[in-house]
Amino acid sequence: MKPRRIVCLTAETTEIAFAVGAGERVVGVSGYALRPPEARKRPKVAAFRTAHVERILALEPDLVLGFSDLQAEIARELISAGVNVLVTNQRTLGETAAAIALVGAACGEPEAGRALAEEFVRELEELRQRPGRPRRRVRVYFEEWDDPLISGIAWVSELIELCGGEDVFPELRGCRSARERIVEGPEVVRRDPEVIVASWCGKRARLERIAERPGWREVRAVREGRLHEIKSPDILAPGPSLLRGARQLAAVLDAAATGEG
Repeated sequence: MKPRRIVCLTAETTEIAFAVGAGERVVGVSGYALRPPEARKRPKVAAFRTAHVERILALEPDLVLGFSDLQAEIARELISAGVNVLVTNQRTLGETAAAIALVGAACGEPEAGRALAEEFVRELEELRQRPGRPRRRVRVYFEEWDDPLISGIAWVSELIELCGGEDVFPELRGCRSARERIVEGPEVVRRDPEVIVASWCGKRARLERIAERPGWREVRAVREGRLHEIKSPDILAPGPSLLRGARQLAAVLDAAATGEG
């Protein structure tokens, strides 16, 4: 039986629910949900680490969807109140595809969920094999947060490689928590990335501040003006929108590899 009233605690679960055809049954969303535009008309019941549990319960959901172990306490409260909760915890591109299919099935739309996951994988592969992709790989530092400095999560590291780059902190790809991916400024300088991509979750990346950090004027990316921002909804929400971030990342790396940007 399909759930009749669905609450989505995050942007990616909202996007998936609408994409598989369950949008009319979504009765509450995250305040960070941007896609599709009609989702913004639903009641806002959560941020990311916090949620209005009483407001959620008042909506009488028969399914609540979330993402990340950071929402474990929210899930616990809702489960204790008798609500069915599904929280995925994907970190890689493969896990993201699986989560898309799983969320689709939980919404009562298993075929649409599988199709959406397959399309996600197919479009990533098309990007990997895009015509004219430069053969030279450029060194990339991806910054997820600025204080402390946090390098990119696993799916971002995978996207860098898929799009034709080389993550300067590949050894951190397997780290599932942000605190395990904290890096030191001098070490970024030592690894001398050719491109810096920043996406500070929930706030605008200040590229001029990155360039002004002590010693960073010596980094090739700063010297050559290859500092870029990709908005966090496009690359830090592990769902269909990762394709948007991947296309932007590919364009950045193609330009850097050919000396055009």
